[in-house]
Amino acid sequence: MNLPLLNLMPGDAPFRADPAESYTLPARFYHDPEIWAHEKEAIFYKTWNYAGHVSQVAEPGQFLTVRIHEQNIFVARTRTGELRAFYNVCPHRGHELLSGTGKKNIITCPYHAWAFDFDGTLKSARNTEEVKGFKREEFSLRPVQVEVFCGLVLVNLDPGATPFAEQMGDLEKEIRHFVPSVDDLQFAQRDSYDVKANWKVMIDNFLECYHCHPAHKDFVDLVDMDSYRTVTCGLYSSQCAGKPRSVNSRAFSFTPGDVDFGYAGWYVWPNFTIWAYPGEANLSVLQMNPTAPDQCVEYQDWFVKDGEVTQQLRDAINYQIDVLQPEDIGLCESVQKGLKSSGYNQGRFVVDSGKTELSEHAVHHFQKLVADALGANLDPDADQ
Repeated sequence: MNLPLLNLMPGDAPFRADPAESYTLPARFYHDPEIWAHEKEAIFYKTWNYAGHVSQVAEPGQFLTVRIHEQNIFVARTRTGELRAFYNVCPHRGHELLSGTGKKNIITCPYHAWAFDFDGTLKSARNTEEVKGFKREEFSLRPVQVEVFCGLVLVNLDPGATPFAEQMGDLEKEIRHFVPSVDDLQFAQRDSYDVKANWKVMIDNFLECYHCHPAHKDFVDLVDMDSYRTVTCGLYSSQCAGKPRSVNSRAFSFTPGDVDFGYAGWYVWPNFTIWAYPGEANLSVLQMNPTAPDQCVEYQDWFVKDGEVTQQLRDAINYQIDVLQPEDIGLCESVQKGLKSSGYNQGRFVVDSGKTELSEHAVHHFQKLVADALGANLDPDADQ
C-alpha cells in the first residue's frame, strides 16, 4: 500500500535501525485514521492473535469467541476432541453465530436456524430441499488457523502463516522456567479496561521500566530493579527480575513458589503481553485491542492452579486492578493527548549498553516491528 504518511515527512527526524541513534516513530503513527486502518491488513490479519485459554475449550461443544478488528472468530472443541477455529459468521446471510463463551450441542444461527457441527459442517438448513443445485458442502464454515501454546489459544487469519511456536524461539522455555506448572493452570477471570489511547502507546509503556521508579512505587518495592533486564528476541521480548525486593511489599505479600523470582513479563507481537508474578503459580495475558485510532480495550485474563484464586493470588490480582493498571492507564492517556500536541512529534530512545531497567531498547524493537510491517520508510540513509 502506497500511503505517503508512512514515509519521512517534513519535520520528521529519522527512525533508524540502531536504537542508540534513532528517534521515535512520528506522532501520527499513534492517531492517524489512515495508518490505523492500514494496520488491520498489514499487522492484525497476518499475525497470531490471543483468543483465550485451552481450559475454556476443554470439553466437546465448548467455545470461545474473539474479535480481531471487524473479523469475529470462534474456537471450539469438536466431538472428536479436536480444537478448531472458524469465522464466526453464517454462510447463508451473514449473521454472527456465537457470542462470548459457553457450551452447546450444536451451533444454530439465530437468524434462520441453519445448524452447524463444531467441525464446521452444515448439518441442516430449513426449506432448502427444493432449492435447485443446493449443496450443503458448499456452506461449511470457513476455517481459521488455531494453535495452543503454554495453554494459550491463538488464532491467525493468514492460512499460510508459520506456526506460532516456530516463530517464538525460546519463549516457551522461558515461560516454563518461571512457571514450571504452567500446564496445570486454568482460566480464573477476565478484567477489562477501556483506555483512551492508541494500542501502541500501551505496548510502548509496557516495554520499559524507565518510568517505574517515578510512577510505580509499589512495583519497585516488590521487584529488585537491579536484577531487572529486558532482552529482545525476534517477535517477542522479555523483561524479568531475578529476585524480589521484598516478600512483604506495598504491592502484595507472598510466599516464594517453586521458582523464586521478582517478576517475569513478555511482550508478544503484535499486541499481547504475558505476566508471571512471584509466589503461587500464576500466569496472565494482558492484550491491547484497537477499537479506534486513539482508543483501545485491554483484557487481562488470569490463569491459576485449578482455576481457583487463593488469597495470595487475590491480593496480587487486586494490586493489578486497583493500583498498577490505573497508574499505567493514566500515564498512557496523558501520552495520547500529548501525541496530538503541535508541540510534539518525536523523542529519542534512552538506551544503555547494560540493557538495564532504565533502557528503552525494547520500545524501539517494537516500533521497528510496526514500521517494518506497515512498510514505512523513515530512514533516508537506509537501503530501500
